[in-house]
Amino acid sequence: MVGEEKEYYEKFWHTTAHVFANALVELYPNVKIAIGPPIEQGFHYDFELDKNIDSKDLEKIEAKMNEILKRKDKMIKTEMPVAEALKFFKDNPYKVEMINDLAKEGETIISIYTNGKFVDMCRGPHLESTAEIGAVKLLKNSVAYWKGNEKNKQLQRIYGIGFKTQKEMDEFLAMKKKAEENSHIKLGKELELFVQSDVVGKGLPLFAPRGAMMMQVLQRFIEDEETRRGYVRTRTPVITKAELYKISGHYSHYKDGMFHVEIEDGEYFLRPMTCPHQFMIYKSKQYSYRELPLRLGEVASLFRKEQSGELHGLIRIWQFTLNDAHIICTPEQLRPELYSTLDLVQFCLKKLGIKEYWYRFSKWDPNNKTKYVDNPKMWEESQAILKEVLDTVKTPYTEADDEAAFYGPKIDIQVRNVHGKEDTLFTVQVDFAMPASFDMTYISKDGSKQRPVVIHRAAVGCLERTIAFMLEQTGGNLPFWLAPEQVRIIPVSEKFLDDAHELKKQLFASGIRVEVDEKDQTLGNKIRNAQVMKIPIMLVFGEKEKTTKEYQIRERSGKQYKLKYDELLSMLKKMDAE
Repeated sequence: MVGEEKEYYEKFWHTTAHVFANALVELYPNVKIAIGPPIEQGFHYDFELDKNIDSKDLEKIEAKMNEILKRKDKMIKTEMPVAEALKFFKDNPYKVEMINDLAKEGETIISIYTNGKFVDMCRGPHLESTAEIGAVKLLKNSVAYWKGNEKNKQLQRIYGIGFKTQKEMDEFLAMKKKAEENSHIKLGKELELFVQSDVVGKGLPLFAPRGAMMMQVLQRFIEDEETRRGYVRTRTPVITKAELYKISGHYSHYKDGMFHVEIEDGEYFLRPMTCPHQFMIYKSKQYSYRELPLRLGEVASLFRKEQSGELHGLIRIWQFTLNDAHIICTPEQLRPELYSTLDLVQFCLKKLGIKEYWYRFSKWDPNNKTKYVDNPKMWEESQAILKEVLDTVKTPYTEADDEAAFYGPKIDIQVRNVHGKEDTLFTVQVDFAMPASFDMTYISKDGSKQRPVVIHRAAVGCLERTIAFMLEQTGGNLPFWLAPEQVRIIPVSEKFLDDAHELKKQLFASGIRVEVDEKDQTLGNKIRNAQVMKIPIMLVFGEKEKTTKEYQIRERSGKQYKLKYDELLSMLKKMDAE
């Protein structure tokens, strides 16, 4: 959802959150409600209560919400002076804290919304009436720290959603069920790709051989494609002195998101990105304009300190593998390099089979002085160039204020995940700031030293996150080129094992990832096992296949046919190249 539709549903789900809070207060008068914002799909509400809400309580609250909706209350906005609001909400410490925070920011008036007898402080906006809400559903309960700070009190959190009609609700719940079935965590375990261990730690997945093969295939694909497009490779350390990040600005803008390590000779960090390291490589010699653009690529292990409550499968992790690259170019080369970069991104999206995507033009907020490099001229120039490029490539795009990197604007490649939510897969960023911070130069045509521009980009993004997305989008039926096991040879009996292994050697020598099922099971069970593991191609091997060299092929879709060896190999190579 974008534009007016997005604005409408933000109001819709914000109003639904007030209906939830109303029901909670009516059922549990001693509850201390905190905040209940709309989110991308529905709302969540945080509160303090002397009992833990369970599934039966959710049903009870939901029934009360439906009872309240029948009243068709108007959403009425009023205002109170700060002193009056403090007195009105004196029994709720969370509201009092929020009012005092607003007062410190210079607010003198507090916005209030009332529906029926329920009153809450809120800036809105809201629907005119709760009558527009036709169906509600409470989805799950969780916990959250007040203001997202682990040092604060832990509150209960309920997630819910509402729609105009029950039909819309049924469609949403069907999509949600499919998303649960296609969960990459569930599929990762079933397909023996990765495991998670509390002994190892949250946010630190362990890739089993099949999952490691997927990572290797994806890494080789992007490295080979980058090489074809003129990139050269670097290898940089995973641990770095704090001084490097002080130069880059990450120390002041991003320190809380980095893992800190104390070593006897000073302060170090596990690297959260490779750009500063690659800039030091660039600075190790003096480049001429004739040597630019310089395209530096590295598939790097990075570390970012996500909050523990946000860690999830392969999507939010502490250690991840990024297809990181930086293009160092002259200002005159910036536009053609941006077009070339977007061409690479689109090539990768096509290879991954991702057809539905759009760009988000993420810009700075000039009023947010602490988040961004303070150079308005640089921001205006770089944003104008990005907008020009986006208008030219014709791919649909939206604009988002206050979403840029601290050093420059960016193009985010946006998709819908299996939950229907908007997600960022890759990014392309323009950077005029760090070349100055690192005093990067090149010798121009007239012999003078000039400042280059940098494009930060990830064409397949975080490998773990991309694998998670692919698993959920395909339900585990991965494209042939990415499948860890592309072909499984199924001997009809033990006496054909040696011949099956000989066939495996031939296919393996041609670059096909192939295994032989050696289990002492019936043919039917072996085929079912291969289908459960979502193997793209099954090859049944028996006396007839040994004699005629014509093989019985079974695709995971159920389609069956026979092929001679040369025909089989030609088909498999074609599938691998698609």
